[in-house]
Amino acid sequence: MNLENSIYMNKKNYYFFLILIIFSFCIRIPIILKFGDISLDNEWGIILKNFINFEKFSLRQFDGFYLPNIQMPPLYAFYLYLIYIIQAGKDIVYHESSFFITSVLFSHAILASISVAVFFIICRNFFSERLSIFCALIFSIFPVHVFACSQISSVSLQLFLTILFIYIFLKITKNPNFLNIFYFSLISALLLLLRGEFLILFFIAILYLSYVFKLDFKKNILILFLVFIVISPYLVRNIMIFDTVTITKSFGYNLWRGNNPDTVVEGIHCCDGNSIVAEELAKIPKDKFYEINMDDFFLKKTISYLKEDPTKYLHLYFKKLIAFIFIDINSSQANYFNLLNIIPILLLGITSTIGLLLSLKKNSDYKFLIVYYLINVSVISMFFILPRYKVVILPLQIIFTAALIEKIIPFFAKK
Repeated sequence: MNLENSIYMNKKNYYFFLILIIFSFCIRIPIILKFGDISLDNEWGIILKNFINFEKFSLRQFDGFYLPNIQMPPLYAFYLYLIYIIQAGKDIVYHESSFFITSVLFSHAILASISVAVFFIICRNFFSERLSIFCALIFSIFPVHVFACSQISSVSLQLFLTILFIYIFLKITKNPNFLNIFYFSLISALLLLLRGEFLILFFIAILYLSYVFKLDFKKNILILFLVFIVISPYLVRNIMIFDTVTITKSFGYNLWRGNNPDTVVEGIHCCDGNSIVAEELAKIPKDKFYEINMDDFFLKKTISYLKEDPTKYLHLYFKKLIAFIFIDINSSQANYFNLLNIIPILLLGITSTIGLLLSLKKNSDYKFLIVYYLINVSVISMFFILPRYKVVILPLQIIFTAALIEKIIPFFAKK
């Protein structure tokens, strides 16, 4: 099925998309109202409050000195600030159950609902209409996807942009015109500003376009140029402040969180139960380079741990890989082992793995999804795995599961 022809703009499809989006939005509202976060106390809340109150893009402060942030990627903080500005900058950040918090969570629900509709279009590139509808409905009601909207977390924005990234990538393989290249570059740049590990996935996509789909060299250069234009203001900011060319500096800290003597699959925060590390960390000068030096400190620590006992951390890596694809049998997250959560996750992990193996000989578009998925889970498992991370690979697991369904249930295979 050609992606360009997968959806016809007729009244039937218009109403279907509208119903799909409204349905996806409506099933999330009760969850947000019942279980949604009621405060903005995490790192995003700290950054936002510092920016609003002191005009400092900062996560930490020592004795009144606000350290410029380079640890957290900036996009989700900008996203929160945009919502704050839209609400006319009212004093709404500090109050529990505030209108601001509710607005953020509702915006997550809107992004998730649009993602479901775009996901349906992606599925139509590979499957029949009835199987694509089935996939979209599963994606819409899957518990971990529904509950993701109720958390003040960048994962909802990440999933939305990831869905768009895959959609536009597939369009470029069919029609690499300027408009598609522009959208692909813009979405890629936003993901680079949101997630540090996306840099690897982005270059994998560029290489795939170059060597598999033979995308013209000039068009690849254009993609890189447009991406650079979008991220350049933040790069310039970091060059001026830190004398370094980077968007974020958190590789060492995140690697340490998931690879130290006291860690678990879900990772630990600095410096839970480790007074020695805390004492060494306290010696780092509290200047503008603190977060860079802190990250380098944790990277050196992690490398020393890996050298001391590589077998232990290799075993831990595979535990994280299994937890990411299937389930984390030692999870400490509240309600993780609720049957409504754990059974769908486990079933999808099993069926998607079988479907992936059965689909290794499919077309180049499909193989890109396999490569993207495998690189994603392999890279993220180097660090630590939180339950909400499952949301980002959920659409790909549903697609792989659909490939299995298509083979064993003829009803869904009919176009």
